[in-house]
Amino acid sequence: MRTRRHTKFLAVCAIAGIALLNVEVPRLAHAHGEQIETGAGPKGPIRLTAVQIKALGLQTADAGLRAIASLLTVNGEVAAFPDAQAEVSLRISGSVVAVYVNLGDTVKAGQKLALVQSRFVGNPPPTVTVASPRDGIVDARNVTIGQSVEPNTTLFRVSGMSRVRVVGKVYEEDLGKVRAGQSAFVKFLAYPDRTLTGAVSFVGPLLDPETRTVDVWIALDNKDGVLKPNLFARADIVLGQNAAALTVPNAAILEANGEKFVFVHEGDKFNRVEIEVGAVDDEYSEVTSGLVPDDEVVTVGARELYTLWLTGGAAPAADKD
Repeated sequence: MRTRRHTKFLAVCAIAGIALLNVEVPRLAHAHGEQIETGAGPKGPIRLTAVQIKALGLQTADAGLRAIASLLTVNGEVAAFPDAQAEVSLRISGSVVAVYVNLGDTVKAGQKLALVQSRFVGNPPPTVTVASPRDGIVDARNVTIGQSVEPNTTLFRVSGMSRVRVVGKVYEEDLGKVRAGQSAFVKFLAYPDRTLTGAVSFVGPLLDPETRTVDVWIALDNKDGVLKPNLFARADIVLGQNAAALTVPNAAILEANGEKFVFVHEGDKFNRVEIEVGAVDDEYSEVTSGLVPDDEVVTVGARELYTLWLTGGAAPAADKD
């Protein structure tokens, strides 16, 4: 069974006049950011008729001005701020007689968490109420009814989670680019369709000698409480922004032998044009050299054009309908 990709490839070979039995066909180019193996042969403008363009399914887009940011991507995990966490313990020894909260409960400052019966002599023995020192979520519960506790026993931990941090790892070579106050766009494995905007709040003072990374905190609002400690996050730190950069869709850019290039449509010709790329986001790349506004670049079918360019450039006229 022929796949759509196989059928399209055979169409390219037919238009280019490639004899499959006698010519070694070069590997097709991959999309933006990947390498291509090149082949021999004359390389010049590719001339195609409207019928040939339709047969190849080519689509184009204009190079245009738009805002684009220079981003540094770091991986990290969600955590509470250290000052937003409180460990709850007692100054006495005793036995737990009641527990009023469960792991994950939201509590208010002063709310009862547990009741402990003291070991001091008395009839009845005195009891002590364990109360929450702050608003937050019970994210650690280390007691059960009947358990003996000592003054150094941590009974609960209550963490304020209305504002959280993503602790990211920045490699040594990128450290000089990052500073407190930079904006960041954060995505989460648990919520793939959600992006939150935060800001770098802290750049760590120590370099980990094993990973050669420095911890960077990105502060985020978490009013709805969906961000949980240890959730995996990916943050794009904004290093700089150009409000009117010349850009093309990422799909238009190919790379071979360390060179990045696009195919520009002019009349009946498609020219291979080398470019230099600056900032890149999920959809567009900034072009710092090689193109001007309104240049028409191929976004669908660029790989097929690259095959034609490698094997001769000028295609014979296709049969008319």
